[in-house]
Amino acid sequence: MAIGDLFKQELNVINIGLVSFKEGLDSVHTPAVQVEWKPPILVSPEATARLKERRVAIEAANAKAMEIILQGVPLLVDMGVARDVVPGMTENTILHAGPPITWERMCGPMRGAIIGALIYEGKAVDPEEAEALAASGKVCFSPCHEHGTVGPMAGVVSPSMPVFMLRNETYGNQAFCTMNEGLGKVLRYGAFSDEVVERLKWMETVLFPVLKKALKKTGPINLKNLIAQALHMGDEVHNRNRAGTSLLYRTLAPAIVRTAPDTESAAKTLEFIQNNDHFFLNLSMPACKVTLDAARNIPDSSVVVVMARNGTDFGVQLAGTGDQWFTGPADVPDALFFPGFTKEDANPDIGDSSITETNGLGGFAIAASPAIVQFVGGNASDAIRYTKQMYEITVTENNVYQVPYLNFRGTPTGIDVIKVIEKNILPFIDTGVAHRLPGIGQVGAGVLSASLEPFRKAYEGFANT
Repeated sequence: MAIGDLFKQELNVINIGLVSFKEGLDSVHTPAVQVEWKPPILVSPEATARLKERRVAIEAANAKAMEIILQGVPLLVDMGVARDVVPGMTENTILHAGPPITWERMCGPMRGAIIGALIYEGKAVDPEEAEALAASGKVCFSPCHEHGTVGPMAGVVSPSMPVFMLRNETYGNQAFCTMNEGLGKVLRYGAFSDEVVERLKWMETVLFPVLKKALKKTGPINLKNLIAQALHMGDEVHNRNRAGTSLLYRTLAPAIVRTAPDTESAAKTLEFIQNNDHFFLNLSMPACKVTLDAARNIPDSSVVVVMARNGTDFGVQLAGTGDQWFTGPADVPDALFFPGFTKEDANPDIGDSSITETNGLGGFAIAASPAIVQFVGGNASDAIRYTKQMYEITVTENNVYQVPYLNFRGTPTGIDVIKVIEKNILPFIDTGVAHRLPGIGQVGAGVLSASLEPFRKAYEGFANT
């Protein structure tokens, strides 16, 4: 075609430049498509060259990792007390969310949760004594993830706390998580008032024994099946768990009624679960943990098996780099804040709950739960776009977890750190927001993209492995 003829026909433009170029074309009613493209994240050329040489081995290793992840079957099998069942737990240990951190660097909500846990354990009588003990060096702080455990928000687990016990039916590994307290002024958001401690004591002395007996009656509960159903019912099992909690309630209720020591204990247990839509979160998280942990220590695999935040740092672990953490600063979410609070009050992102996104749920499955994007003024099309974008940085699609709106397409599963860097697309996460000061609690909920620096470091570290 002669160039002169080009301007005699209707133009159809594909714009790979600035969005403003397309806006100019739109203003004169010229059809144009904007290509969503960004240059790769800046990393060392040597690292990129080494990974290109290993491409075949990496692809094979990632295929193996995904086979393990997709075949995993998380079962809720029992409950126990943390000191008795969590590996490495001692009387002086307190577990926390995210990568390792010292008391001096801990954020406000994590400090508040630790203060509350020390009072709950009877190791301190008031916040001042608890803070002094925490700063004394006599308490061992350790990441939940290094003990087969996960915890939402501050993620604090102390020796006396009851925990759910999960087993991967396919591979035999275990995972643990505390019970969910509900929303608002709760320990995991850094609150430590008398009301918070009293609730924890009730959960230990009433809720835990009732649920433990009920689980003996029901036998192992297949959480993979419940999660798959919840996705079809409008949950993404991170910020929305209403369907998951309802399904669990239906499963447990008959056993609770039959095994509880008295009708009042049964009624209080059922009321507590009924009034706490997020109760299932503390099962969806360890379900993802026990699934992903089976794929650890696969040489040459660039698949992410942990994303976690402690309110100060964002940390990543890969299947091919063992227990090594790659960290960077945690970011503040975009959120819908409770009345009286603003982004100035928000603590940077915190919690182990991003293990759900790591396993293809949460923000990766947000197209199954579009109501969540209303937190930040979004709409259903935004939710669909977020999920579709995550397919670009994952290895495969889930064989069980599906998005009804996408014609039951499997959720994007298996974050590949190489794709994250090459495509400059960061994992999308939905999350709760804690006040930056200890003792206040939850101030909102919202969404954000994962921090960049941990993925850059993971890419370089993986290349040097």
